[in-house]
Amino acid sequence: MAGTGSGRRAGAARGRDSLSPGPSAFVRTRLKRALAACVCALALCATPSPALRAQSGRAQTKKGTPNAAATPTPTPVRPLEGPIAEPPPPSDPKAKVRKAAGVRTAETSAQAPKAAGTPDEDEGEEVVRISSNLVPLPASVVDAQGHAVADLKVEDFELLVDGRAQPIGDLSRADTPVSLALLFDNSSSQVGTREFERQAGIRFLRSVIRPVDRAAVFSISTEPELSQPLTNDVKALVRTIESFPRPEAAATALFDTVVKAADYLKPARTRKVIVIISDGTDTVSDLGYDETLAALIADDVQVYAVQTGNSESLNLHDPAGQHRLEEFAAQTGGAVYIPHTHDELGAAFRQIATDLSQQYVLSYYPSGDVRDGRFRLFTLNVKTRPGLRVRTRKGYYAPKG
Repeated sequence: MAGTGSGRRAGAARGRDSLSPGPSAFVRTRLKRALAACVCALALCATPSPALRAQSGRAQTKKGTPNAAATPTPTPVRPLEGPIAEPPPPSDPKAKVRKAAGVRTAETSAQAPKAAGTPDEDEGEEVVRISSNLVPLPASVVDAQGHAVADLKVEDFELLVDGRAQPIGDLSRADTPVSLALLFDNSSSQVGTREFERQAGIRFLRSVIRPVDRAAVFSISTEPELSQPLTNDVKALVRTIESFPRPEAAATALFDTVVKAADYLKPARTRKVIVIISDGTDTVSDLGYDETLAALIADDVQVYAVQTGNSESLNLHDPAGQHRLEEFAAQTGGAVYIPHTHDELGAAFRQIATDLSQQYVLSYYPSGDVRDGRFRLFTLNVKTRPGLRVRTRKGYYAPKG
């Protein structure tokens, strides 16, 4: 009886399983319904309105724009005959050098009030200088043997500005007075050649300064220092150099001192010359190379340099410093001398004195110039006597605004 009952219950269970759907059939049915619902939902979402499509397009365009703008522009190839770099606007270095140290502005104000104003006042002064339509071109002319040529007239010269011939207004000789700033390196990089450099400065002043000229002495050290204001008293200038103490772990602010000297000479209506006695090293300046070059060009200053600290040992030679000095001189119409002995030193300063005494000073009066503040390239030739070599400044800044 028990066996018979068990068999009946098992058979009834098998009969119920065969009449109702199994687990797999149930799952398949639910999946079909879920898939159908998903298809409907996707169909509704996949058809955006025209307004949404346009909005999406604009968003994608904006998203890509900042990435494109962030890509740095390649530095353009610079012409060999122009500046090593197109410097920033001339007003920028002035503002930066005054922000760097208040003493610069105070000293400049005491000695040259017009040059010590705010950056806006400096820009106004530059406009006055350029609006007078005068850009001076100091020019040294030599023959094939390197001898100075001193008998040229204004009609012998040809001036090209950005490749176009331009008239030359006036020509004067180098008997005009000179306002000169001697930059004497008092940094620790010059300890090994201290006496060599001291004698260099003294010999130069005694051989170059005439009664009609004036000279100032700047000290190149951790900060620029005007050690002796403009004077024609050579003895006072020599005493200033002789009184410089031995440098003690001082850094070199060469660029800042060059800009300070150019700013100091700017109000002078004479020829303006900076003579640098240094190895060309710079370690702590607030200004950079390009800004320093911009200030020299904007202030119509001619640079000569005597690179000291030279030695047969490569460890004591600074090729980067030499290159800086060479570029400052080349872009302003000056020259660099690299003596290794006291005899060579004397010859270098005699050559600078000769160069300054035999220069021509030509005047260019721009007319119809675009006021974009950009650099204009000078090319000066002697058209009547082929074979002569001319050294002058490489260009000037057009007025801006």
